[in-house]
Amino acid sequence: MADVSSYGVAAADGAGPVAGCLVHLAIWLSSFVNKRAHLAVVVQSEALLTGQRGCDGVREPAALRMHMQTIILATLWGIDRTAVAMCGAGIVVFFIALWAAKNDIAQARGLEKSVALSNLCFAIPLAVFGALHVVSVDFVASLVPAYMPWRLFWAYFVGVALLAGALSIATKIQVRWSGLLLGIMWFLFVAMLDIPGALANPKDRFGWTLVLRESCFAGGAWALAGNAMRGRGGSRLITVGRVLIGIAALFYGFEHFLHPLARPGVPLAKLMPEWIPGRLLIGYVTGAILVVAGAGMLLNKNTRMAATYLGTWIVLLVVCVYGPILIAALRDPSVAMQIEGINYFADTLLFGGAILALASATPCHGLNSTAELPRNSRHEN
Repeated sequence: MADVSSYGVAAADGAGPVAGCLVHLAIWLSSFVNKRAHLAVVVQSEALLTGQRGCDGVREPAALRMHMQTIILATLWGIDRTAVAMCGAGIVVFFIALWAAKNDIAQARGLEKSVALSNLCFAIPLAVFGALHVVSVDFVASLVPAYMPWRLFWAYFVGVALLAGALSIATKIQVRWSGLLLGIMWFLFVAMLDIPGALANPKDRFGWTLVLRESCFAGGAWALAGNAMRGRGGSRLITVGRVLIGIAALFYGFEHFLHPLARPGVPLAKLMPEWIPGRLLIGYVTGAILVVAGAGMLLNKNTRMAATYLGTWIVLLVVCVYGPILIAALRDPSVAMQIEGINYFADTLLFGGAILALASATPCHGLNSTAELPRNSRHEN
C-alpha cells in the first residue's frame, strides 16, 4: 500500500497546481476511510494525472471535473451507503440548526452557549436515525413487533416522522407539536418494546438502560414542547421531562461507578477503546456528574444549572470520545461497525440534547452568566 500511495502522490506532484492539490486532498481523505477506498482513489488519481492531455500538455477542464467526481466517489466507496445517508442527513441538519440558533448563540454568555445548542444537539440524531429507517427499511422493519400489521409501513412512517421532527426542531418551527408527538412516539417504544424486553430478563441491566434511555429521549422532547407552549400544560410537560431525565441520570451515574470502563453517557455493552487515555477517570467523573446532576433535577434544586453542566459534559464526551470512535468505525470495512459507530455517536448526542433541552426550558437561577438566554423554542413561526 505504501508503494501504491507513493506512486499516486508522485503523479499528483507532476500535475498542475489545482489538479495536484485536489488529488493530494482526495488521497489524504481516503486514507482516513479504509484501505479499499484509499487504493481506489490512488488508482483513479494516477489515471487522471497520467492520462491523455491536450496538445498544450494541460488536462482539459471538463475532463478534470469528470475524473474528480470519480475520485470523490471512490473516496466514499469504502463507506456503506446507509452510513453515508446517516452522516449526510446529520450534517445537513447540523447546518440548518446552526443557522437557526446563531442569534441565541451570539447573545448567550458562558455555559449558556451550550444551552443555545439544545435544539441542534436534539435534531441531528433524529435526522441520523430517520435516514437509517428510510435507507435500511428492511432491517428496521424486522425490529417491529410481530403482532403489528404493516411492519414495512411503520418502519417508513417512523423514519419520515424522525426526519420531519428533526427539521421542525432544527428550524424551531412548530416545536410544540413535533416535541409532543416525538415524546409520545418514544413513550410507545418504551411500552411496546423496551419494557417487555426488560421484564423478559429483569437481571439484565442493559434492558433497563434502554428503558430509561428512551424515556429520557421522550422527556427531552416534552421539555422542548413545553418550552414552546404557554400556560400550565407546558409546565407539566417540562416537569414530566425533568423527572424522566433525572431518573435516567441517577441510574446511569451509578452504572458508571459499577462499570467505569463502559462508554460514557449511556452505559451499554461496549467498552471504551484502550487507545482512549484516562478511561477510568472519564468513567468515574462522568458517574459523579450524572449522580449529582440527576439528584438536583429530581429534587428540582438548581435544575437549570445541573442540566447545563451535565448536558455540556455529555456533549464534550461526544466530541472528544465518540468523535474518534466514529472516525475509527468509518475506517473499518465492516458495515456493521460503521453503523454501530454512528449509532453510539448519535445516541449520546441525543442524550445530551435532551438534557440541554431541559436546561433551556427551566428558568435561569444562579447559573454563572451575565445574560439570560432567551427561551429559544419560542422563536417559532
